[in-house]
Amino acid sequence: MTEIKSYKDLLIWQKGFQVVIAVFKLVKSFPQEELYALTNQIKRASVSIPSNIVEGYGRNREKSFNHFIDIARGSLYELETQLLLSKELEFVTDNGLFNEILNLIEEESKMINSFSRKLKTANH
Repeated sequence: MTEIKSYKDLLIWQKGFQVVIAVFKLVKSFPQEELYALTNQIKRASVSIPSNIVEGYGRNREKSFNHFIDIARGSLYELETQLLLSKELEFVTDNGLFNEILNLIEEESKMINSFSRKLKTANH
């Protein structure tokens, strides 16, 4: 972690941040009655991804960092499930943005898994 000067240098944080921005754009068109239900859950799950990466980074301990990376991964999968549910419930009106988010989620998942493996390898 010595070559990283800020959490903003972490590619997994950058990708997670992109996910949040895209998700907030997508849910703007969801039904108003979902504002405090599924829409809120989706927003919270998306924000949790880069937030947990930052929190783990801020702890400045490899073991703690890996724990928060695992939480970020869980939030990523939670978000994907909620988005798929939203699609099935026909809340999604922008299929292009929806597919873009799914691609970002897939990329983020691979990046988090790779980063986590490197952290675990560095600890052993």
